Amino acid sequence: MTAAIVGWAHTPFGKHSDETIESLIVKVSQEALSDAGIDAADVDEVYLGHMNAGFSAQDFTASLVYQASDDFRFKPATRVENACATGSAAVHQGVKAIKAGGARIVLIVGVEQMTATPGPEIGKNLLKASYLPEDGDTPAGFAGVFGNIAGLYFQRYGDKTDALARIAAKNHKNGVENPYAQMRKDLGYEFCRTESEKNPIVAGPLKRTDCSLVSDGAAALVLTDIQTALKMKKAVAFRGMAHAQDFLPMSKRDIVQFEGCTVAWRRALDDAGLLLDDLSFVETHDCFTIAELIEYEAMGLAKPGEGARAIDEGWTQKDGKLPVNPSGGLKAKGHPIGATGVSMHVLTAMQVQGTAPEGMQIKDAKIGGIFNMGGAAVANYVTVLEAIR
Repeated sequence: MTAAIVGWAHTPFGKHSDETIESLIVKVSQEALSDAGIDAADVDEVYLGHMNAGFSAQDFTASLVYQASDDFRFKPATRVENACATGSAAVHQGVKAIKAGGARIVLIVGVEQMTATPGPEIGKNLLKASYLPEDGDTPAGFAGVFGNIAGLYFQRYGDKTDALARIAAKNHKNGVENPYAQMRKDLGYEFCRTESEKNPIVAGPLKRTDCSLVSDGAAALVLTDIQTALKMKKAVAFRGMAHAQDFLPMSKRDIVQFEGCTVAWRRALDDAGLLLDDLSFVETHDCFTIAELIEYEAMGLAKPGEGARAIDEGWTQKDGKLPVNPSGGLKAKGHPIGATGVSMHVLTAMQVQGTAPEGMQIKDAKIGGIFNMGGAAVANYVTVLEAIR
């Protein structure tokens, strides 16, 4: 263990028409520093996770963090981007800076503002996370990409519509207890399972309830070295972490296996000296319900083609053997791209500290796993967190 989280902040996710990228960044930067009891002058380096891809006219954003305090001036700041895993990419860069000895205290911020963008433009922006020569004309944009993945999975392993509906229903039920979630409504299995005017087919076999939400929001973390963290009022250590980047074209991979996810989980658990069974819960990247289903298999919870067992038999419920997405996941919480990975780390840190919101807290949570994915299993980040103070 070389670094720990000692403070955090998180806005509610949703539509923030009264905010800007700048105001969201400033808000969580100030709140995270206050939560950690650290002044801006003490921060050695800053990493901002902001995908953008056309959502914001302001595309040079690293120094917007410095609007939070003049004491940031002349410190290193870098914007990090790796598609939908942008937030975790920023977190991992911060840990590496501490591990290398280049920084003792690092501020990580993740942000995105998506809802002000017209619908057709949202689809075009998100599709930039795919391999455009092959997928650039996919109907329904990135939802279409995952609709195709779901169709291929169904062809190989059979229709899993019931399992996808159970995943959606689970995550929406969990999201009710998350005050940061964009949609806090228990939709129920029958609504998620049934095609209707309010739940139409979006792409392939995926319905609206199978797709994560377009969202605005921000989250932030303060990281320190372990020696400093042990002097703070709270400390959540990076027990293990890994990043496995795969080919961008899906044609070069078996897309229903998420092999990069498997590699990242294996490396991170090896780094932590743990097995999957040692985890108290997992926050995983359910940009679409088919992604969560395949991730059950990729992380080793179920055999290939048998991921449906994990949801059908209740393994991933909050009271199951490995709760998955007790926060409601991207499905209920929302998916402001650059903020998502940072949010996962904030909410996991809360869980292992035992300070998650009432109703969301997993009983006796000690060690939490995070999987954040960019593109269609291209950028794969896994983090294992454990409270040490």
